[in-house]
Amino acid sequence: MMSHNAKAFLSFCFLVVALNSSAQTIDDYFQKIRKNEAELTAFISQMPKGGDLHNHYTGSVYAESYVNWMIEADCCINLQTLQTKRSSWTCDTGFVKFSYLQSTMDPADFELLRSKIIRSYSTKEYDQVHTDAREEHFFATFSKFGTASGMNFDRGLKELKNRAIAENVSYIEMMFSNIRLQKHSKSVPVLDNADTMKYYNSILWSSQKINDRNALMSTLQKLHSAVKNELPFVAPYYNGFVDSLHKNFVGENPNFTLRYLAFIPRIFDPLPTFLNLLAAFETVHNSASKNLIGVNIVAPEDNPVSMRDYWLHMQFFAYCHSVYPDVHYTMHAGELTEGVVQPEELTWHINGAVRDAGANRIGHGVDIAYEKNNYDLLRYMSTNKIAIEINLLSNEFILGVKDDKHPVLLYKHFNVPIVISTDDPGVSRSSLTEQYVLLARRYDEVSYQDIKTYVYNSIRYSFIADAQKERLIKDISQRFEIFEKEIMSKKP
Repeated sequence: MMSHNAKAFLSFCFLVVALNSSAQTIDDYFQKIRKNEAELTAFISQMPKGGDLHNHYTGSVYAESYVNWMIEADCCINLQTLQTKRSSWTCDTGFVKFSYLQSTMDPADFELLRSKIIRSYSTKEYDQVHTDAREEHFFATFSKFGTASGMNFDRGLKELKNRAIAENVSYIEMMFSNIRLQKHSKSVPVLDNADTMKYYNSILWSSQKINDRNALMSTLQKLHSAVKNELPFVAPYYNGFVDSLHKNFVGENPNFTLRYLAFIPRIFDPLPTFLNLLAAFETVHNSASKNLIGVNIVAPEDNPVSMRDYWLHMQFFAYCHSVYPDVHYTMHAGELTEGVVQPEELTWHINGAVRDAGANRIGHGVDIAYEKNNYDLLRYMSTNKIAIEINLLSNEFILGVKDDKHPVLLYKHFNVPIVISTDDPGVSRSSLTEQYVLLARRYDEVSYQDIKTYVYNSIRYSFIADAQKERLIKDISQRFEIFEKEIMSKKP
């Protein structure tokens, strides 16, 4: 028979095992709550989220702010299209001032108009009130609130800064400055003459038609030489503009850091596109403050001009990199899926961005599963540490791509560095918190430790200076230590 002491010891062992089996790590707790959206949101909202590396300023400010600013400035609005214009005195035909509407409309009707504008400028209640195509609606918002997006940068930047701090986002890399060579230089010879522009566009298109990279590079060198005397006039203007806003309205904050990307649109003819891209690289290269730290190219990828000149755009980036090897750049690439473009166009855009243009990161990358030799491409991205900026909510709204149709797990399986970002949270009416909640709820294979890795990646693959990067990573480590202790001590 077992002695009393032996029984007592055995009972103690059973008790220890029982206690240990009921003990939870933060990973266990995350697994327990990941399918409950409210509990998961409460968890993620408190979690340090590092950086948001794919963030458009104009699409990040909420429509409510834009509408308020337009009313304050007494802008003109077209009641049919809801487009707005600024005017000191009278409005163009078809437009009417907000002050007139306020003075002649019933207050309740004016508030209904205000709500209608907000829905038109965002995805708010889209399914209930809109009938236009989702992609068209999303991108049309930018032209509609374009007037307001150029107002009150002080208030816009403060709004985004305060929202980020409240959300435990410690860094944003924001697409902010639209670089244009012609506007701020004295006179650009190749842009001043319509015949000259037509001539060079024809040469550039001819090189693209036969993919003659050598001939193209020779042409780009000539164009670069033609504007070398104008480029020095551009960089000081844009750097001064960004530096002044940053100093006066953002500043350096121990809880939050903001840096900016210069960008150009890709919906114009090849000549101005190349020269503006060259100016963007020049501007970032000459940023003494290092507030402007990288370059991007924007506008819908399936736009007819974007599609027509995509090969040229990739070569433009490659040329600019050869001239300014210190300038980092990312680009929207592969924001396409079946039905959006012809099937053959899904096979090469990410390859072009990664291999031809040499992008440091790419945004979206949705069509990777259709890319030619996609496994080799994924391994190339993994080996060369080319990060993918994942924007789950905008990919779902614009392209209808979600759940297992989205390639986030494909990137994960090939060990491509993943960062989670918002894209246009003002238009989407979303947050970085919601992006992480979607990730956790939809993809069981993504663990809490994976999510922590993505948070760290958002700093590791940022373009901020190395010393500041080290500071931000150290700060995130401290935040996670505090967060995890508090969660485990306070969880139900």
